[in-house]
Amino acid sequence: MEIGLLIAGLVLGVGAGVGGFYAVNKSKENGGKNKADELVRKAKHEASEIVLSAKKEASEISDKAQREENEHRKEWKRTENRLVERETLLDKKLDQLDKRSEALRKQESEIEELKDEVRAIRTKAQEKLEKIAGLSKADAKEKLISMTERDIKNDLSELMIKEQKAYNDHIDDTAEAILLTAMERMSSEVTADRTITALKLPDDDMKGRIIGKEGRNIQALQHATGVDVLVDDTPGMVVLSSFDPIRRQVARYALERLMKDGRINPSSIEDAVAKAEREIEKEVVRAGEDAAREVGVIGIPSEILHLLGELKFRTSYGQNVLLHSIEMAHIAGMIAEEVGADVSVTKTATLLHDIGKAVTHKIEGKHADIGAELAKKFGMKDEVVHAIAAHHDDIEPTTPEAVIVKIVDAISAARPGARNISAENFAERMKALENVATSFPGIDKAYAISAGREIRVIVEPKQIDDLSALKLARDIADKIEATMQYPGVIKVNVIRETRAIEYAK
Repeated sequence: MEIGLLIAGLVLGVGAGVGGFYAVNKSKENGGKNKADELVRKAKHEASEIVLSAKKEASEISDKAQREENEHRKEWKRTENRLVERETLLDKKLDQLDKRSEALRKQESEIEELKDEVRAIRTKAQEKLEKIAGLSKADAKEKLISMTERDIKNDLSELMIKEQKAYNDHIDDTAEAILLTAMERMSSEVTADRTITALKLPDDDMKGRIIGKEGRNIQALQHATGVDVLVDDTPGMVVLSSFDPIRRQVARYALERLMKDGRINPSSIEDAVAKAEREIEKEVVRAGEDAAREVGVIGIPSEILHLLGELKFRTSYGQNVLLHSIEMAHIAGMIAEEVGADVSVTKTATLLHDIGKAVTHKIEGKHADIGAELAKKFGMKDEVVHAIAAHHDDIEPTTPEAVIVKIVDAISAARPGARNISAENFAERMKALENVATSFPGIDKAYAISAGREIRVIVEPKQIDDLSALKLARDIADKIEATMQYPGVIKVNVIRETRAIEYAK
C-alpha cells in the first residue's frame, strides 16, 4: 500500500511537473509574441515617418526647382525682349545708313559734274590766254622759270657763299675753342729722353772696382746689358750710354746694386743684372696699371697692360711714349665730351694707340697695324681696334673716336720741344743694325754700342763653333755693307763663350 501510495505520489508529482512545464512554456510563448508585435508596430511607425519626411523633402526640392525654372523663364523672356529691341534698332539704323549712302552717292555725282564743268572752263580759259599771249602752257612755264632764275641767280649765289662762309667760320671757331680748352686743361710738362744715364761714384776706388782686373768687370757688365759703360770721360761719374732705355735702366739698377754691395766681379754682375731685369719687369706691370688708373680706363686685359707698361721705356723722336699716350688720353677724353663721342672708347683707343711700338723690335710692320692686331687678339672692342689702326691714316678713320685719336696724336707730338728728330733717327739706325745681326741663325743677343760704331754679337756655343763664328762675322759685315748707310767703320765683334758649371756638395 505504501508502495502504491509512493507510486501514486510519484505519478502525481510527475504530472504536476509536466503540467507546470507546459504552463511555463505557454507563458513564455505569449510574452515573445507580444514583444514581436511591439517591434513591428515601432518599425511601421518609423517607416511611416521616414516616408513622410522623404515626401516632404521631395516636395520642397520640386518647389525650389519649379521656382528656379520660373526665374530662368522670366530671365530668358527679358533677354529675348532686349534682343528683339536691339534687332529693331539695328534695322532702323541700317535703313538710315542706306538713306545716307544714297544721299552721298547723289552728292558725289553732283561734285563730279561740277569738277567736269570747272575743268572745261579752265581749259577754255587757258586756250584763250594762249591765243592772247601767243605761248603754250609749257612755253610760258619755261619762260617764267628762266626769267625768275635769271633775276635771283646772283642773289642766291651770294647768299649761299655768305652762309657757307659763316658756317665754315663757325666750325673753325668751335673746333679751335674745343681744342684750346682741352689743351689748356691738360697742361703737362714736356721732357725729351736722352740716350745716356750718369751715375755718381761714391769714391775713386769704386771706379777701379767697376773696371776690374784687365777690364774684365766692365766687359762683363757691357756683355750682360748691351750698354756702353764710360768711366774715364767724367770725373767721379759713370756714364751709361745706349739708345735702348730698357737696357740703360737695367744697367743702372744693376750698377747701383753692385756699388751698394761693394763686391764686383763677373759672377756678381750677372746676378745683379738678373735681379735688375726682374725689377724692370715689375716696374713695367706697375706702370701699365698706373697709366690705366690715371686715365680712368677699366677692363683692359693684363697682356695689353703689360705692353702698355713697356712703353715707359720706349721713345718716339725722343718723346716718352707712355707719357705721350697718357697726355693724349686726357685731352681726347675732354674733346670727346665736348663733341658727344664715346668717352670710354676714345680714352681706351688713345691710351693704347702706340702699343705696337712695344713689339716693333720683335714683329715686322707698322706700329699702327701691329697695335690694332694685338688689340683685336686680346678682345678689345672693334671701335678701339679701328681707332688704333687709323691714327696714322693707314686706313680712313670712319668714327668720331678714330678722328679724335688722330687729332690728339698730332697735338701731343706738335708741342714745342716734345720730339727730337735726330735722336729718333739715331735710335732707328741702332735698331736696324741690331736687326741685321739677329737675322742670322744661332744668335743669342746682339748689341749696337759705341754710337753704332760697333755691333757686339753673342752666339749660342752649341750651334756656332769657332770657325763658324769667323764666317758669321764676315757675313754680318757683308750684309751691313749691302743694306745700310753709315758714316765711318762698324766693328763686328762675334763672341762665343763656353761655360762648364758643376757643384761640390
